[in-house]
Order: sequence, then C-alpha cells, then structure tokens
Amino acid sequence: MQHTFALIKPDAVQRNLIGAIINMIEKNDFYISAMKMLQMNRQQAEGFYSVHRERPFFNELVDYMISGPIVSLILTGENAVTRYRELMGATNPQNAQEGTIRKSFAISLMENAVHGSDSDENAIIEINYFFNAFERIR
Repeated sequence: MQHTFALIKPDAVQRNLIGAIINMIEKNDFYISAMKMLQMNRQQAEGFYSVHRERPFFNELVDYMISGPIVSLILTGENAVTRYRELMGATNPQNAQEGTIRKSFAISLMENAVHGSDSDENAIIEINYFFNAFERIR
C-alpha cells in the first residue's frame, strides 16, 4: 500500500463540498489514514508552495490558500499517487475528464477544488508538512 497527500482547497470547503469530494475518494478505493481541517497562515502557505516561489502566480496562490479553511488528508491505497492524480483530473478543469473531482467541482484554474502530490517523494514531504506521527492511523 502507498500513501499520498490530498488537500481540499478553500473554494471547495467554502462551497460545502468536503463530503462530496471525500465520497468520490472513498468510492475509488482509497482509505483515509488521516484528516484534519485547518486555516493556513501566510508563512505556512508560502512554505508549502515554496517550490513555486519564483513563479508569477506565487503571491496569488498564497493569498488564495489562506483565504479560508482547507482539509488535509493522507490517502492510502494501491498506486495511491498515480490513482489520486487521475481522480483529481487535469489542473485546468476545462481539460479535466468527466468523472474527475476537478471536472465535477472546480471553478477555475486557481480554484480547482483539490491538490494532490505529484510524486512519491513529494507525497512524503507534503504528508510530513501537515501531519506528525501521532496523527497517522496507518
């Protein structure tokens, strides 16, 4: 079994989509090993997205991510990173396939409902950013 990190973004939380997104996740044979809701501050958001610091959208992304609560999750399952990325759909919801989270719930390229790790290595980094050892079930 493999772990991946998932995050329900502020736009989806604000629109009361937490349950619908979790339902899609669980229906796709993921086990939720940890979950919590939190409000990131600027420093936390800048740290999480530090790989994008030099990109022109960095400040807008940080502002968006601190605009409201988020839900962070550790998902467990076979090929979790790859399968969750497929379930999320394309970053741009206009390019996302039917049946994906982003096709179903995203508003725009920025407000695209969810985040997921893009590699096994980043899954470990992102999980450790949000969860300590005591907060993990498996």
